[in-house]
Amino acid sequence: MIYLKTPEDIAHMRNAAVVLSNTLGELAKWVAPGVTTNKLETIAREFIHDNGAKASCLGYAGFPAAVCYEVNEIVVHGFPSNYTLRDGDIIGTDVVVELEGFNADMCYTFPVGEVAPEVMALCRTAKESLYKGIEVCRAGNRLGDISSAIQTYCEQRGYSIVREMCGHGIGRKMHEDPEVPNFGHRGTGPLLRNGMCLAIEPMVNLGSKNVVIERDGWTCRTRDRKPSAHYEHTVAIVDGTAEILTSYLPIAEVLQDRFI
Repeated sequence: MIYLKTPEDIAHMRNAAVVLSNTLGELAKWVAPGVTTNKLETIAREFIHDNGAKASCLGYAGFPAAVCYEVNEIVVHGFPSNYTLRDGDIIGTDVVVELEGFNADMCYTFPVGEVAPEVMALCRTAKESLYKGIEVCRAGNRLGDISSAIQTYCEQRGYSIVREMCGHGIGRKMHEDPEVPNFGHRGTGPLLRNGMCLAIEPMVNLGSKNVVIERDGWTCRTRDRKPSAHYEHTVAIVDGTAEILTSYLPIAEVLQDRFI
């Protein structure tokens, strides 16, 4: 069932999104060669806690971290570890916070040091496709319009879309109906309506679309081990159009000319 949010609900989600966006901005200060993902995890947990919010992923179905870490070929749901970031890596940080009983969800893929041009191009395309999906997230359109816009933009540029993972509704729960695939056909799927809140999140591969799940039961990586990029915003349909609740501005202020 798709739950439509009231203006009051969306106000709470905006507040959660502010904490979340600032959490990613704090992580941006630390993403660099020589830093471990365990260090990033400590920073994220402390920042979320100090801002009065809850890390929604931590303990969710047994997930052991506040942040999903996506280094290079990791598509989603990677664990923090003693892995030390290296020059040329990319790392996605997918975070969900709960505040005032409502959730917000966001991901940004960071370049680490000097990244190969083809990988930077992948990241730019994945991020641009997110906004292509958001552009058609309007009351009266269909969910498939979002999916098709993302798929078309990426595949026309030679990239592939992960099929097994998708975006989702969001609100009081981290994952709500409907699922938001990154592939599909225009004019299909549920009708988009005012009050719908969605986490839209393209996961885009440099190589094949095929993925595998590691033995931990969580970590999803590309089968060919080529890089994958992941960007995400939480949006609410308000007065017929998509309001982006989360913001990359705190990240941009830190990264400046390194911001993708």
